[in-house]
Amino acid sequence: MQINRLKAATDGKFRLKKHPPDETFGVSKGHAEKSLVRHVGELQDLHELLYAENERALLIVLQGMDAAGKDGTIKQVMSGVNPQGCTVTSFKQPSTVELAHDFLWRIHAATPAKGSIGIFNRSQYEDVLIARVHKLVPRPVWEARYGQINTFEEMLTENGVQIVKFFLHISKEEQERRFEERLQDKNKNWKASAADFKEREFWDDYQKAYEDAIAKCSTKVAPWYVIPADHKWFRNYAVAEVVIETLQSLHMKFPKPNKDVALLSSSVLSSQT
Repeated sequence: MQINRLKAATDGKFRLKKHPPDETFGVSKGHAEKSLVRHVGELQDLHELLYAENERALLIVLQGMDAAGKDGTIKQVMSGVNPQGCTVTSFKQPSTVELAHDFLWRIHAATPAKGSIGIFNRSQYEDVLIARVHKLVPRPVWEARYGQINTFEEMLTENGVQIVKFFLHISKEEQERRFEERLQDKNKNWKASAADFKEREFWDDYQKAYEDAIAKCSTKVAPWYVIPADHKWFRNYAVAEVVIETLQSLHMKFPKPNKDVALLSSSVLSSQT
């Protein structure tokens, strides 16, 4: 699948209605599931290369409405990644300390180091999403944040952090089905909360907020990918495709062994003859 079909335009004219949440682009479930098995292995190899090269980092941003599958995506797509070189940060309601700083303060502290992968489960975009929908800050404040986020992401990119952002696009009907599934399944109903159902009242406001965030913040250095998420199998397949192609585009190479290693190798071989 050509991942450019998932990439949001960078001309500021993005429209969410042009991206059906149940789209699969002709990919079958069987093909997607078989490909994901291969992708997990490929991602493991690319992660090792990223770690060995130790020149760049990968930051994966996951956003989406409740039940869109952020946790599931991390679990399925990143299952082969070495935990020693991967961090997952879930950004929840800011603490008192975090609120005493600028909104990007806690975000910057969680960005991945060189050689590692960082995953944001929610991110800096909450400050132009929930903060906007629930009027937590005045309009001029959240409007200014689009430009601040773009500048921040550009700075990270210039310092070796490759950024890829995913909006897991789920329909309101599919969200309701998943909420009901949580209520009926004793192994999942711990995830259900009255707050999740309450947020559905603001569905249209969130859709508009997401549309604006993607339109204003999909850039060449930090693109947004809109992932149809009504089908979990396609969601996982598509995210894996984008992550792998993003890492491959870095043209990473294993570092050459230093002279000490070369001398040690010769010494060991000589002692064995």
